[in-house]
Amino acid sequence: MTYFEELEIGDHEVLGRHTFTEAEMIAFARLYDPQPFHVDPEAAKRSHFGALVASGWHTASMWMKFFIAYNVGSAKALEAKGGRMLEVGPSPGFTNLRWLKPVYAGDTITYATEAREKIATRGRPQWGLLKAYNSGTNQHGDLVIDFESAVLVARRGG
Repeated sequence: MTYFEELEIGDHEVLGRHTFTEAEMIAFARLYDPQPFHVDPEAAKRSHFGALVASGWHTASMWMKFFIAYNVGSAKALEAKGGRMLEVGPSPGFTNLRWLKPVYAGDTITYATEAREKIATRGRPQWGLLKAYNSGTNQHGDLVIDFESAVLVARRGG
């Protein structure tokens, strides 16, 4: 991620892609969301999904994994050019989280983020607040998850 001043409204970044497997979906769900259609393939067949589906929290967690990896990679690239490692975060939270379509085993989700609004902070001039639209789209082009986020981003000279 670049400095707050360099971010442009409309900047769009693909954060990464992940193919969900049945084994990982079950493992995640057993720990964090043990509903039958997430942990039991036979029960899932009888559900309204018709097959095992990933937990929505699993799809959201993968977005976060790619967001962090993207920021770390960007910071390292900046540091390699002589810049300083950027500090990102914390986040005051997410809003409007929607799970729009189920994610099945074998689905590949492409995660992205788009800058929507920049707000200069008054009490902490070393930070700016970035509001973004975030999404996950499957291999068919269907939106499966989306939400809005806010994150503090370092300002130059801060």
